[in-house]
Amino acid sequence: MIKVSNLTKEFLQGQEKTQVLKGVDLNIKEGEFVAIMGPSGSGKSTLLQLLGGLDVPTKGDIQIAHKFLNKMKEKERTIFRRKKLGFVFQNYQLLPTLTVEENIAFPLHADGKLTNEKSKLIHELIHSVGLEGLNRKRANLLSGGQQQRVAIARALVNNPTVLLADEPTGNLDRARAEEILVLLSRFHHEKKQTIVMVTHDIFAAGFADRIILFRDGIIDQVISRKDSDYATYLANFMA
Repeated sequence: MIKVSNLTKEFLQGQEKTQVLKGVDLNIKEGEFVAIMGPSGSGKSTLLQLLGGLDVPTKGDIQIAHKFLNKMKEKERTIFRRKKLGFVFQNYQLLPTLTVEENIAFPLHADGKLTNEKSKLIHELIHSVGLEGLNRKRANLLSGGQQQRVAIARALVNNPTVLLADEPTGNLDRARAEEILVLLSRFHHEKKQTIVMVTHDIFAAGFADRIILFRDGIIDQVISRKDSDYATYLANFMA
């Protein structure tokens, strides 16, 4: 589903170049749930921005669903992003004065008027994320956990090939965070949704099939749920 080859990203700071990603190679299978972890400045958020087509690499290839994202022009990337990628952010990024239903429907307006089929899908997603009865409630009147549920439904409304989540539980307490992680895990298992999640929380990472640990712009370690030491690694990290 995702193939990253020799991915390099440099930023110019004054007269100096800072290399944030240093030749990263990464493969993510269709239907896989991957968590990316690492200290601040390790390159994990930069990688997610590149995967989302929000920025372009200095060097290297990003292939998603057999399409080279880095070879697209800006308009092509925008269309690809809208049709193939879903985004969930730490701060939700909802439109506060719009209702739950209106926020979820917002990405669909780029492709024209809402059809009966699309309206049905919105109501199915509202049910799927556990927000029945809140269709017409404004986003700014919801709790943090409810707002993140709206954000997840909005990210899924275009049936994205890949769901990208940037610290999706960062603003939530543990109980609300677990609700969101269980929800993402359910979509992963039931819908075979491919999910790439950046997180600083090992509890959140524990829901993923693999944990990819970044350090200094490179992949330092990969831990798979299938590995015999997966549980030990999580326990030691959380200790």
